[in-house]
Amino acid sequence: MRSNGVQFSIAAHAAWAPGLVKAADWAQWARAPYAIVAGGEPQQPALTQMPAMLRRRAGSFGKMALEVAYQCLDGRGDVPMVFCSRHGEVARAVELLSDLARGEALSPTGFGMAVHNASAGLFTIARAERANHIALAAGAATVEHAVIDACGLLADGAPMVLLVACDSALPPLFSEFEDCREQPHAWAWLMVPAADDAISLSWSAATPDAASENAAMPGGLDVLRFQLSGAGRLERHAERRRWRWSRDV
Repeated sequence: MRSNGVQFSIAAHAAWAPGLVKAADWAQWARAPYAIVAGGEPQQPALTQMPAMLRRRAGSFGKMALEVAYQCLDGRGDVPMVFCSRHGEVARAVELLSDLARGEALSPTGFGMAVHNASAGLFTIARAERANHIALAAGAATVEHAVIDACGLLADGAPMVLLVACDSALPPLFSEFEDCREQPHAWAWLMVPAADDAISLSWSAATPDAASENAAMPGGLDVLRFQLSGAGRLERHAERRRWRWSRDV
């Protein structure tokens, strides 16, 4: 692990979004991306792997994150996890704040599921998982910082790390503040130490007005497209950094 770059390989991956469920769906999207809308069918995963009592606590955002986590791990246990989201359960948080503004009592379940590590917590409870887990947000560079954290765990000796990235469309209240078109999606990588097919991520300082700061596609989908398409390179400008993704081909 270098001071300005990391390398890793992907042993397994999964992705889910409304209207994009199968690997073939995602392969087609990666060739010709289009805006993912919340009304696509199915609108949320069934999440049959999770016990019903816990599944009922998760909203559509959490179910997306949990679905890809289950798919990617495929029964593996004792794997450290990094869950990341730029906005998290923002729709649920807005509902809670609206209730407060009206002087209404808050739902304990709603409050508990609005925190940033709620999905990771449900996952560990359902699987009786004791492995380390992290939940983070880092603005437009959330995925890049999550990868750095995951690679840090690999460097510390973890044989594999689960990375889960999830976001959803923002409530209308925030539309004027959007710097990209946020779209519902979740994906997961089972990351392992770099092998012949390694992906590299490096970074350097960039000016705050770099062209990619206001991108049409969310960072999570931009990086996912890079991974699925087999492209050799991707460069993103976010949070005053130039992020360079590349792969050994």
